[in-house]
Amino acid sequence: MSSQLKISIGQYSDKGRKKINQDFHGVSIPEEPQLTSKGIAIALADGISSSDVGQVASQASVTGFLEDYFCTSEAWSVKKSAHQVLSATNSWLHSQTQQGQHRFNKNRGYVCTLSAMIIKSNTAHTFHLGDTRIYRLRNHSLEQLTKDHRLWVSEDKSYLSRAMGMHERLELDYKTLPIDKGDIFLLTTDGIYEFVSTNFMVDTIHAQSHNLDNAAKMIVEKAYQQGSDDNLTVQVIRIDELPTQDADEIYQQLTELPFPPILEARAAFDGYKIIRKLHASSRSHIYLAIDIDTNRQIVLKTPSVDLQGDPAYLERFLLEEWIARRMSSTHVLKPCLQIRKRNFLYIVTEFIEGQTLTQWMIDNPRPKVETVRNIVEQIAKGLRAFHRLEMVHQDLRPENIMIDSTGTVKIIDFGATKVAGIEEISSPIKHANRLGTAQYTAPEYMLGELGSSRSDLFSLGVITYQMLTGKLPYGTQVAKTTTKAEQKKLKYTAIPEGSGIPLWVDEAIRKALLPEPYKRYQEISEFIYDLRHPNKEFINKTRPPLMERDPVIFWKSISFILLIIIMLILVVR
Repeated sequence: MSSQLKISIGQYSDKGRKKINQDFHGVSIPEEPQLTSKGIAIALADGISSSDVGQVASQASVTGFLEDYFCTSEAWSVKKSAHQVLSATNSWLHSQTQQGQHRFNKNRGYVCTLSAMIIKSNTAHTFHLGDTRIYRLRNHSLEQLTKDHRLWVSEDKSYLSRAMGMHERLELDYKTLPIDKGDIFLLTTDGIYEFVSTNFMVDTIHAQSHNLDNAAKMIVEKAYQQGSDDNLTVQVIRIDELPTQDADEIYQQLTELPFPPILEARAAFDGYKIIRKLHASSRSHIYLAIDIDTNRQIVLKTPSVDLQGDPAYLERFLLEEWIARRMSSTHVLKPCLQIRKRNFLYIVTEFIEGQTLTQWMIDNPRPKVETVRNIVEQIAKGLRAFHRLEMVHQDLRPENIMIDSTGTVKIIDFGATKVAGIEEISSPIKHANRLGTAQYTAPEYMLGELGSSRSDLFSLGVITYQMLTGKLPYGTQVAKTTTKAEQKKLKYTAIPEGSGIPLWVDEAIRKALLPEPYKRYQEISEFIYDLRHPNKEFINKTRPPLMERDPVIFWKSISFILLIIIMLILVVR
């Protein structure tokens, strides 16, 4: 049977011996589907005692985190989502201090410490800066997960080195760790852990396992009795259930709708009229159809009946529509809004009247450089739409790119796309990392490494080179390299002299196609810029010597020259 992520919570906070409580804390547990896609958020902040507005900073940090995190894209990873939210809050706090009377004294501004957690699927993600703490209690062992950001100048005097709002740029400690059912996490302020022993906290939590609120209150009261002169806050989080599903159960959910039959022209299907088949493969069937209600042409994609027993394939098929609905780019295929009840398993997208880039290259074997630039720039805009959502396309190739009758370029296939936010959700379904077509696949995939935006850049570089030359930059050699040593031996074939293509354009393409991903451009936009603007790094560079560009011709030329010399010597004699 499946189960959702479930936790028990105990919390207690008191101002202690201070006039006001500058601590702030909270937990946010969303309903499904966000419980699965985003997880549970927990946060604790402590306003610094030297500031009169510390409580404003701590409240803003906690409420901002608990509310805004769930407004970020489901496609984003936990790390990116949390960092974006906390960076925005940090900027606001810092600007409030800069605009106030204490802009030259950060310790009196809008500053607080923060420890936060996201529990998603079977993983805990921690975010921390300052001297609040996160512990994990497993069995009877209490492990401190965070490091205090405090600079000690003497035995009894120290300063915070990091805190929310202290600096313009946010510097967070981030950690992930797998969790088990029964794990307990403890978040405390320094007013607690400096006055209460770990043994007391452990014993109290176990003794009050039926009432974690009472456990938190007892720990706070103990700190007060021990002479704590600070605000006092404790959060206790116990993992009661982890999300679990078996593969059969997921398979049943994926196949609630029946597979459609093979469709024929003029057939009526779920409110659509089939015009003709556009493409068929072992993985799917694609048809041109008309929506009977709107008389609009659409493309209808159905899964292959041969793969109906493969849960990983079905999950990937359904993910294509999920991805498409989150895209907002002129250069990415758009899904059609489904307003009728769906009786079968299929995907409906816009119809693009045009041709694939593969056919375009056949029709235009010698395109102008400017024409190629225009197409590559549009592809790049589509890729950036993926990358902004922490998605890597992973299968960029000419067959997956359409050019419509107006010259607009669109990326049309998302079957291999990797989504960071979904990758974090554990699943019993085993997924093979589906690679794209070998000629366009980045070398790191051949080593079994995970792809990144730079992997998509490599594919774009191959396509750019192919449009300009009609060939592949490394031939078919990339697919044969399975070690880093082999990849270091890959030889890029420079674009020949006399082709009319500037050397600096060739060098920009070469950089995008370096075998080592971290030596390529960091951003696709940099590559696009260098295709139009001569990079100073390339402008004075000469073409590689003939020996590097074409060793066979080089040695044939040497041999021919030597033959002429020998013949001349024989004639003279």
